[in-house]
Amino acid sequence: MTISKVALVTGGNRGMGLETSRQLAALGYRVLLGSRDLQAGEQAAASIGSDNVEAVKLDVISQSDIDALARHVDDRYGRLDVLVNNAGIMIDGDDGHSASICDADIDRVEQTLRVNTLGPIMIINAMLPLMQRAEDVRIINISSGMGQLFDMGGNYPGYRISKTALNAMTRIYAAELDPGKFHVNTLCPGWVRTDMGGSNADLSLEEGVDTTIWLATADEARVSGGYFRKRERIDW
Repeated sequence: MTISKVALVTGGNRGMGLETSRQLAALGYRVLLGSRDLQAGEQAAASIGSDNVEAVKLDVISQSDIDALARHVDDRYGRLDVLVNNAGIMIDGDDGHSASICDADIDRVEQTLRVNTLGPIMIINAMLPLMQRAEDVRIINISSGMGQLFDMGGNYPGYRISKTALNAMTRIYAAELDPGKFHVNTLCPGWVRTDMGGSNADLSLEEGVDTTIWLATADEARVSGGYFRKRERIDW
């Protein structure tokens, strides 16, 4: 039996992760919708209404969750074609705490780095044996213009540093992995109307995930080590 391409979307139970899962499923991909809360993931998967979507438990900083998911993917599908590292947090300034680096809450910075940067590294490394079995691997890391050194501003130190580090991580994987098989890229989706972006953001969910879907599926997106916004390369 021929298995459709298999995609894992972290933080898939809401926002851009849910919309990415929805669109990939509509394109015929078998989508593993990762959610820290499995019940929330199952509800999100049901809302898509497609047999192509399977909710899976995945806390991106839990090695046991990651290892269990890798075993599940191995047993059921035998490979992984697409990985979208979408899960992320922005907790600078929560509870009225200043978002200035000058009095940064180091515990918050560390927690943000663990989720936004170290989590993707843990997941990529665990899934590498499965991705090695695929012919055309797409790894897409969801970054932000707030991590862009070219246009770096102040405040939100944990989030900014974590996304800058995610960009660096993308470049390192692109340099170390076979570019004929692995296409590793990062992107800024723009200011999107999500729980994080707020209701006044410029872009809809559909607009926000457009570059993600393009990098995951398009023939012309067989590139590696790039940083994209609106399907165009941007400065680091």
